[in-house]
Amino acid sequence: MKRQNQSSVVEFILLGFSNFPELQGQLFGIFLIIYLLTLIGNVVIIVVICLEQSLRVPMYLFLQNLSVVDVSISAVIMPEMLVVLSNEKTSISFVSCFAQMYFILFFGGTECFLLGAMAYDRFAAICSPLSYPMIMNKRVFMKLVTGSWTLGFMLGTVQTTWVSSFPFCGPSEINHISCETPAVLELACADTFLFEIYAFTGTILIIMVPFMLIILSYIRILFAILKMPSTTGRQKALSTCASHLTSVTLFYGTASMTYLQPKSGYSPETKKLMSLSYSLLTPLLNPLIYSLRNSELKRALIKLW
Repeated sequence: MKRQNQSSVVEFILLGFSNFPELQGQLFGIFLIIYLLTLIGNVVIIVVICLEQSLRVPMYLFLQNLSVVDVSISAVIMPEMLVVLSNEKTSISFVSCFAQMYFILFFGGTECFLLGAMAYDRFAAICSPLSYPMIMNKRVFMKLVTGSWTLGFMLGTVQTTWVSSFPFCGPSEINHISCETPAVLELACADTFLFEIYAFTGTILIIMVPFMLIILSYIRILFAILKMPSTTGRQKALSTCASHLTSVTLFYGTASMTYLQPKSGYSPETKKLMSLSYSLLTPLLNPLIYSLRNSELKRALIKLW
């Protein structure tokens, strides 16, 4: 019976911003520009770090991985959303919807752990500068990066497999910009209480635990910066940390509001805007945040230009 119910829905309909048909054309233009700028900005960061030997250090290699994640999550969401904006209603097959869900969770989870690893890197560099080459050696760096990608992969696999096992027997309209877990779960015609408990617990571990570790790291970093005798050294350390903290605030703030909210917590439009913040705005702003506030990266960009 479960299989029959599940097979009764062979595709979903993404509504996107169909409630505002008069804005569809303008939104299409805006999001197309955002997508192109996101691709250009992150690809430039990836290429510059690949080509410039002086940037082949953990701090910039973490940033390179972050740019790869940002390009990937934009490529998963934006093309489909542009198609939705160019039509009143856009259908997406059952398989394509859950493939999109998987990659959103995969890359979103990876970004959570990468931001945590970047905070640890800054903590080691500022609080233990003399021991930094030993603390953050190539082996430790590879473990942190590999662990981030692996945990993201596990999150996407477990959660997508579980959600796709629920029966979906209609309605098939997803009132969202993409096949994110909370939006798709609203259409399941089965008791999802156990999954919601798992999802809430998992979100606490995946989003809030790294976030709290980042906050604790930056409290230690702040005390270390205040003890620095050199004003120039303090300014440089604060500038580097400010870039990372801006990224963390943008990503973790909106992601936690989306995945930790009760079902009736926000209106569908508010949920869409929050989703846009961490899935589209953060990938767009990350290259600007890091390149504009980092003198070494700016020098490398000018040199290669």
